[in-house]
Amino acid sequence: MIDETILGEAAALLADCRARRLLLATAESCTGGLIAATLTAIAGSSDVVERGFVTYSNAAKTELLGVPAGLIAEVGAVSEAVARRMAEGAVQHSPADLAIAVTGVAGPGGATPDKPVGLVWFGLARRDGPVRAESRVFPGDRTEVRRATVAHALGLLRAAIAGSS
Repeated sequence: MIDETILGEAAALLADCRARRLLLATAESCTGGLIAATLTAIAGSSDVVERGFVTYSNAAKTELLGVPAGLIAEVGAVSEAVARRMAEGAVQHSPADLAIAVTGVAGPGGATPDKPVGLVWFGLARRDGPVRAESRVFPGDRTEVRRATVAHALGLLRAAIAGSS
């Protein structure tokens, strides 16, 4: 699942965080912890990766990250609003400086007409800063969607860190 290209991106992200003394948190639904697993596959990552929240169920999103159950009921777990709240919750419930959140439809089931397989919402929160969100629709099967999600999340984090210099 974790290829050399993605591991290289993770190593570069960790180096960027170390240089800026930043701590990271992840809040993952459709990836089930793969972003944190990718980061922690690199020796010495414990000085940057503060914690990861695997919030696969809606109840976990509410209990661990503070995402309102009413919001999930209203807009669905795979949505911009929930991705934003997941990222905010990861920062609020940790000492991390920066958090990435992902929620999506990895497939093969679970799709709806407005939420196809491959749709992933990303939330990016910075302590005392703005929260960003964006979506992507990745092609492929479940494994390919999850792999692409991990790669994109790492890229978003690196871009956010580079932009804060």
